[in-house]
Amino acid sequence: MSKFADTPKPVRYTRTDVVETALRLLDELGLQDLSMRRLAQELDIQPSALYWHVANKQTLLALVSDQIISRGPAVETTDLDWKSATLAQAIAVRDALLAFRDGAEVVSSTLALGLGAGEALERIKSGLTQAFEDESLCQVAAESILFLVLGQVWHQQQRMQASSLGLTSPDAEIWTEGALQAPSAQANIDTAEMGVRLLLDGLAVKHLSTN
Repeated sequence: MSKFADTPKPVRYTRTDVVETALRLLDELGLQDLSMRRLAQELDIQPSALYWHVANKQTLLALVSDQIISRGPAVETTDLDWKSATLAQAIAVRDALLAFRDGAEVVSSTLALGLGAGEALERIKSGLTQAFEDESLCQVAAESILFLVLGQVWHQQQRMQASSLGLTSPDAEIWTEGALQAPSAQANIDTAEMGVRLLLDGLAVKHLSTN
């Protein structure tokens, strides 16, 4: 089933229409080719008309970034301990990024500018606050986990794109169904989950020492 609604093109566009079209173009063309001019062409309007809805491309990408995260899988953490809850949220964020071409690059760039994708950080932090009262510690820990996930997914998406173009070495690791497959080892390794678990193990030691 398509991620995008198959509906007739409206005569007058809303901000929602603009962002939805930008998401579709991102998935089809990638971030490099998602320009304001290309978006306006797709909507059959003048580029200047886009600025009624978004101030600039950075604002557009922030809205796209928010949509990428918000469309990720929901996680029920009621019956989970803090480590399991945090891991589940981190993996849900990972899956949200992977659902869109160049998702990690879009979210990473908007986070760097402080413009969007705050939901990703809050989702990860929600698990940590079950164990730690120190807000600054939760913030730093959540950022560390999120940056690890962003880096892993960015790497995976670059590999996927290079592989599709036939540019990767036969010995390169390939992303397949939620994990990296290393041809030499012929084993699937979920590097994002492994990395998050290592960080959480370190936090668990911190938790024990303060309780």
